[in-house]
Amino acid sequence: MGTDTARPRAVLAADPPTLVERLFPPEVLARLSDVVDLDPGEVITEVGSHAARRRLAGAEVLIAGWGAPRVPAELVPNLRAVVYAGGVARTCLADPAVLAGRGVTASNARAANAVPVAEYTLAMILLANKKAHAAERAYRERRAAPDADRLLAGTGNFRRTVGIVGASQVGRRVARLLQSFDLDVLVHSPELAPGPVPGLPGARSAALEEVAASSDVLSLHQPLTPETVGQIDARILGLLPDGATLVNTARGGVVDGDALLAELRTGRIDAVLDVTDPEPPPPDSELWTLPNVVLTPHVAGSTGTELRRIGESVVAEVERFVRGLPFEHPEELVAP
Repeated sequence: MGTDTARPRAVLAADPPTLVERLFPPEVLARLSDVVDLDPGEVITEVGSHAARRRLAGAEVLIAGWGAPRVPAELVPNLRAVVYAGGVARTCLADPAVLAGRGVTASNARAANAVPVAEYTLAMILLANKKAHAAERAYRERRAAPDADRLLAGTGNFRRTVGIVGASQVGRRVARLLQSFDLDVLVHSPELAPGPVPGLPGARSAALEEVAASSDVLSLHQPLTPETVGQIDARILGLLPDGATLVNTARGGVVDGDALLAELRTGRIDAVLDVTDPEPPPPDSELWTLPNVVLTPHVAGSTGTELRRIGESVVAEVERFVRGLPFEHPEELVAP
């Protein structure tokens, strides 16, 4: 263990402050405190008070989580690194370009958070191909065995096709998980040339239209950008085969909500929606009542014990920084 003078001074920022306890249980916090000078009881939730500004002024490392305030560059003159317990470190910075110009480096926990999202997605894909949710509803309503010949005809996970939109960290992890099953995997992502996908044995890249038209389950993993807003529109939804399932763990805005509702009303396709736009849906939205919709409250990402994975990732990055090593999961503070 280094001395207090040898350790960089770090500050924590999150709102609510109790997030820190969930990210860093005692043994993980001990690792963090071993390499940085930190008061875990002082969590910054705002940047207007004298106390918050005093702590920020001396900070060399900003360790931030969800809900952290956007920190202006002028308040952190000594900052050298930002380690974010979430997907995008820039979200907790008011002037990321200014800090980048000073040589401040950044890291995020996107890779750690991708693990539970991919696990949730895998589970929903397998259940969707089994029509497990429809079977559960029918079983509960009848209180007797449903008509298997009618309800379960054509179901199963043997030689079905799963389409993945977006070769993001989550999308690629889902594709790798699917390699353990007798499923065909198609991927659409703008940076991929048609054909085999590098690093994903067995997966093939194709145009969005082909992926949609071929998929028993279409799983969304693209970022929300001006190019992807409403990308899954009436035309793409209309290409899905009868009985297909749309799984969205990306962002609600990548789907044209009106077009999706129109398809769902017909009963032709199903949907598993962990994200919507808006979120949650309005109280009178049909998404709450349509029988072919599974609606979950944005739980695919890290929850409960999974937050510790993010905390351990953050601590590992801080340890690398203190040792003078580059971050394993760096983020460019100036968006490309």
